Amino acid sequence: MSDPDVTLYHSPNTRSTGALILLEELGAPYRLHVLNMKVGEQRQSAYLAVNPMGKVPAITDRGALVTEQVAVFLYLADLFPQAGLTPAIGDALRGPYLRWMACYGSSFEPALIDKSRNSAPPASMAPYGDYDTMLATLVAQLEKGPYLLGGRFTAADVLWGTALRWTTMFKLVPELPVITAYIERVGCRPAVLRAREKDAALAAAQAAEPLA
Repeated sequence: MSDPDVTLYHSPNTRSTGALILLEELGAPYRLHVLNMKVGEQRQSAYLAVNPMGKVPAITDRGALVTEQVAVFLYLADLFPQAGLTPAIGDALRGPYLRWMACYGSSFEPALIDKSRNSAPPASMAPYGDYDTMLATLVAQLEKGPYLLGGRFTAADVLWGTALRWTTMFKLVPELPVITAYIERVGCRPAVLRAREKDAALAAAQAAEPLA
């Protein structure tokens, strides 16, 4: 296999910040293609040719395009297995790892969106059942700590640590002690601090750009 050639399509202070953090955690070589969402670059033809849905993150690697946040995380963690952030096939943690990666997109985000709109469907029709059960299941897993899969830090912690940080900030998730401790534990990692420093610099540069 040829060396990876990863480009991350990124906009600061968005979901793609999690992918940036993951790349830093992986110690992976990558290029950034920065989009300014404040001026709508994600909806311009140049980026729509990459991702017609106009969303970030997206990555390209040797001609392959990967979109959707969880897919990006799974792809990158498997692409750089030497970093140890993904349990290998056959590892007892592989199933739980995939469970919690999938749970983010299939249960957590839909539950939060419905809750924020006060429009939750009947539990029998919701992919997550109901919000309270979803949250209680997550909290019970975090209580096993220190990380989502116990003692091993994985790409799932980058995904969930980043998501819980912004969802508690916007009061979509309660700031329970076990949740805030988990956010702090993930957030103080050197790779997270490096990525957030880069993100802050990119956001400042975009704020200084004159509007067209």
